[in-house]
Amino acid sequence: MSIASVPVVPTASAAALMALAAGPASASELMVGSHPPALGLPHFPTPAQALVWRNWEIVPVERLAAVLETTPAVVLELAGDMGLRLPPQVAPEWLERGYVTLIRANWHLLPYEQLLRLLDWSAKKLADTLREDDFLWNKLGLLKPDCPRLVYRPLTASERAATAALRGVVREHFPTLQDDDIERPFGFLEAMATAPSGASRAPAAPAGGDAFGLRLIYSYSAVYGDPLMTPELDPFPDGLLARLGEVGVNGVWLQGILYTLYPWEAAPEYAVGWETRLRNLRALVARAAARGIGVYLYLNEPRSMPLSFFAGHPSLKGVEFPALGVAAMCTSEPAVLDYLRRATTWLFEQVPDLAGVFTISMSENPTHCHSKNTGQGCPRCAGRPVPEVVAEVNRAIAEGVHRVKPSARVLVWTWAWPLSWASQAVALLPPDVEVMNVSEEALPTHVAGIAGQVVDYSISQVGPGPKASALWKECRERGLRTVAKVQFNNTWECSAVPYLPTFDLVEAHLRNLKAAGVDGLMLSWTLGGYPSPILELLVRSADEVIARRYGAAVASRVRLACRQLSTAFQEFPFHISVLYTAPQNVGPRNLLYAEPTGYRATMVGIPYDDLKAWRAIYPEEVFEEALRACRADVEPAHRAEFDDLERVATAAWCHFRSTFCQIAFVRRRQSQDPQDRARVLALLDEEIALARTLHDLARADSRLGFEATNHYAYTLNDLREKVLNCAHLRALLGTS
Repeated sequence: MSIASVPVVPTASAAALMALAAGPASASELMVGSHPPALGLPHFPTPAQALVWRNWEIVPVERLAAVLETTPAVVLELAGDMGLRLPPQVAPEWLERGYVTLIRANWHLLPYEQLLRLLDWSAKKLADTLREDDFLWNKLGLLKPDCPRLVYRPLTASERAATAALRGVVREHFPTLQDDDIERPFGFLEAMATAPSGASRAPAAPAGGDAFGLRLIYSYSAVYGDPLMTPELDPFPDGLLARLGEVGVNGVWLQGILYTLYPWEAAPEYAVGWETRLRNLRALVARAAARGIGVYLYLNEPRSMPLSFFAGHPSLKGVEFPALGVAAMCTSEPAVLDYLRRATTWLFEQVPDLAGVFTISMSENPTHCHSKNTGQGCPRCAGRPVPEVVAEVNRAIAEGVHRVKPSARVLVWTWAWPLSWASQAVALLPPDVEVMNVSEEALPTHVAGIAGQVVDYSISQVGPGPKASALWKECRERGLRTVAKVQFNNTWECSAVPYLPTFDLVEAHLRNLKAAGVDGLMLSWTLGGYPSPILELLVRSADEVIARRYGAAVASRVRLACRQLSTAFQEFPFHISVLYTAPQNVGPRNLLYAEPTGYRATMVGIPYDDLKAWRAIYPEEVFEEALRACRADVEPAHRAEFDDLERVATAAWCHFRSTFCQIAFVRRRQSQDPQDRARVLALLDEEIALARTLHDLARADSRLGFEATNHYAYTLNDLREKVLNCAHLRALLGTS
């Protein structure tokens, strides 16, 4: 079928087509996994109070009352009795941009039926979010805790007494809680809405002349799931584009799913809204181009489809993934590769000014039959070499793109390509693609005398590693351009701060990549998109950035402090399991438990008390004093920039120090040794102090705790709850 003959989905049929789309119709059909009993929250007198606390100023009072089957007056009374701010200052952005935080906060509190009521979502919308919103189901542990239905009842006399004690703790540790926050949640969006006066219309020229012709980054604030359907939640507001351009960025990216952008005759119900998405994509491309910035789409294709889809298309079905209710689209079937060509051709016909695409063809979501190393489950793919399948998928996408726009860049990312066949796949790629590697992958590590190696997401270990170096050499021999995927602002080593002030490590990595002859940089995955002083290293040296940002009067001392931070950060106990499971991404928000919970830490989601998965002890050094000593000499013109640096450095320290305290607590919490018991109580006191410090920082800086796909790692009430948690444990363990 030619492109011209592809049937267009009529808008009038949207409702009927959406009804056909696979997805649960009720809460009872949502995934539950192993469904273990939910964890209790004994630092609250009742579960209803925990619900009010965790959702206060996030969800409107009326909706909380509806969930608890009571009145708004009762909810207001519960909040006031706990010392929460009255009247509540509800930020509307939470339900649009903070729903991941909301889901996580209520995961152990509400059954699905009540969670849907709290969110005001359909079961299908929640199912789609759990599956497609950057692996949220994985981040929640691939299970839904078994929560009893939660309904308000009047407090008993003992519960009222416990509530009064709780209120006393709140007033002791947060005496200004009733005051307005210095910066409200999501306040950073206001600064990003409009370009600063005098902002250039073109990206700054990179340091070193023509080095790194591509400097690509994700949005700091985009909603990940389906951003092109909601232009009011602009993934790249003009102020963000302008600020990224000022630090040398010339490309931005967001996720694209082909069957939502292309009216595919095989699945028109999944394409509903394609006109809106393409219209909004064209508008974004035009706005970005006006600032000299290209827009790229991330394609993880061909996307797996629900099992019900294959009832009408059995020839397209590949390997099944029963736990997800989907099957791969078998690329050994020519019609699937033809779909990739036609869909990408359509995309660039409709949005001809798109700059390009990049692909992930292994891991991530299930795509082709070998994408999860499960090709033996498909009779057509079982005997086929994996590199052949991987290369043909990328070839089909490149052919579709270049049929319309030969100048568009197609970046083939070798993420999760094992060394055993990566070279074979590169040899089979067409000559008009570029090969992107994680720069530091396979880099050997020797932290604390323990040998290991990097997989991805490292600032502490400076690349490039041997895998990227070898593949880039092969690419140059074939005449293929090369791109390094890096993380220069932050990583899962600590994602809750907008940037880590490790100037020396990033500058060293840039020097190494220039020496390696790399043609371009992808500067971040979904985390790390803030237009920070670190990104300015693309266009200036560290010495120049520090002098320009913080002033000549203190430049040498700030430079020394940042050098100490870089030196210390090299001692981060790097391991991909540490990055994904240990508490450093949530810091003091992670609750402590007197007894083992039995829950396993989840991927950058909920660490619980799973010390076995955390696997490391973090550095204890404290470097904030090196910066504080400079502050009195900072000139007024540079005070705001300096305060920003100090806040970010102190917040990062709170995360790392809290992780150390949590490890030490879990190791000693059940010991009967008097010295260990005294140490446990001291650790609880320190956790209280860290939560309060981070609370005060986050109250003044809405960026702290935020990351694009996980939304807020903590709310202010989460940090206050940690104080309640520690005070409760201190009373419990201090008398046991």
